[in-house]
Amino acid sequence: MRGFLVALLVLAPALASADPTVSDQAAAKQLLGHHLLTLQWLGFGDLRTAGTADVVAKDGRWHLTGRQEAKQGVVELDGEVVAIDKSTFVFEGNVMTRVEGNNNDQPCERNGRYTFLKKPGKKYWRLQPIDNPCDQVADYIDIYLR
Repeated sequence: MRGFLVALLVLAPALASADPTVSDQAAAKQLLGHHLLTLQWLGFGDLRTAGTADVVAKDGRWHLTGRQEAKQGVVELDGEVVAIDKSTFVFEGNVMTRVEGNNNDQPCERNGRYTFLKKPGKKYWRLQPIDNPCDQVADYIDIYLR
């Protein structure tokens, strides 16, 4: 039993670590830090009304939080970045939108694993899939490169 406990104590830090899988160091460097965040229903693409998203590495995890709020509604992100490559990053966590006129003005909660895709020539990563699971609309949730 003592050997098991020693092994568990030795392995615990490695098991608790959740560093994202990174296949492109430049993309990872670009993702860490402070970014603009938009949902097209809130400000209709005007970056002067953008919210913010932050990716912070702490204790072996990359935590992503973000919020944009306007009189039309709000979008919030809260979770972990678990994988990064040249054109995408994978996010596990909660995405909440509430937009006037969508989903009977009620919040739409999504919890799971999502990909943010950066297409060639674009200056943002966009949440995939874009289909809102609570209404028959598309949500363009974008995190802009610094």
